[in-house]
Amino acid sequence: MQRFTCPHCGTRAYFHNLMCLCSEPLVYDPAQGQMTADAAPCANRDSIACNWAARVPGGYCTSCAMSQVVPVMHVGENQRLLASAERAKRWVLANLAQWHWFTPADPGRRPRFLMLSEDTGGRAQQITMGHANGDITINVTEADELIRLKRQLKLGEQYRSMVGHFRHEIAHFLFDRLAVSPDFLSAFRQVFGDERADYGAALRAHYANPRDAGDEFITSYATSHPHEDWAETVAHLLHLTDVADSFCSTHLAMPGVPDDYHPYTETDPYRLLNIAAEITIAVNDINRALDNTDLYPFVLTVPVRHKIAFAHGWLQNHLARSDGQAA
Repeated sequence: MQRFTCPHCGTRAYFHNLMCLCSEPLVYDPAQGQMTADAAPCANRDSIACNWAARVPGGYCTSCAMSQVVPVMHVGENQRLLASAERAKRWVLANLAQWHWFTPADPGRRPRFLMLSEDTGGRAQQITMGHANGDITINVTEADELIRLKRQLKLGEQYRSMVGHFRHEIAHFLFDRLAVSPDFLSAFRQVFGDERADYGAALRAHYANPRDAGDEFITSYATSHPHEDWAETVAHLLHLTDVADSFCSTHLAMPGVPDDYHPYTETDPYRLLNIAAEITIAVNDINRALDNTDLYPFVLTVPVRHKIAFAHGWLQNHLARSDGQAA
């Protein structure tokens, strides 16, 4: 979690803060990546605690504008759940902006989010999270920590979070953006396999007989299909980069982590992974001292590191390596 300061008094501010201790309102400008004193607030500031700056006075911010569908706010806990889910989305978008995704410099298309709730005020609806043709469906019901924990245990997943859901589903959208680059798909297939394999059949086979991740994959779900391998790999790249960035922003020091290190500008993915691994191992030790679960309970094998390195090269340099496509 990066550190910010109040533009009025200089006091430390956090990414999601609406108000400073000096009682001045805080507004985050995603274009500048900092709190600002002279921006109009998002129209969703009061309803879902969005502290981002509006694109135009009285309008929505860049994050809220991507949400094409939202739950009925007065039903059940939908307003609280949407606020929590949108908060996670803003953080993921802010991370990606450091690699120039969805910024003013990026001419490509933006995803459209369908923020749905299982509670419709009548019969509960079943929601499958996923991506199709630029539409990303998110089940805001999982913003409820207890519900998410129950599903994590039921599905046997080591790590399940709203930030993780957004990173995974956005990764599918990023694949479509990158796929129009003439040299992306051939390189992708050499690393992840042929994504043209029957997706529905692959998922049915996975759920009928889940495979162990082994050394080749970061998670069991990644074994199901090259598309899911990519999405899981990208999500973990974003997890690890953000962990390292959050650590460095606190100005903590430890052996193996250079002073003044900036993970999002690192061009060597293997160096980034080595540093992130050192940080996660250290924090895992701290968590175990408190009898908490590990911060990052995954093993970065050599094949997984190669996949993450491939994703890093394309995500960090997409404007230069693809053609700034608008597809």
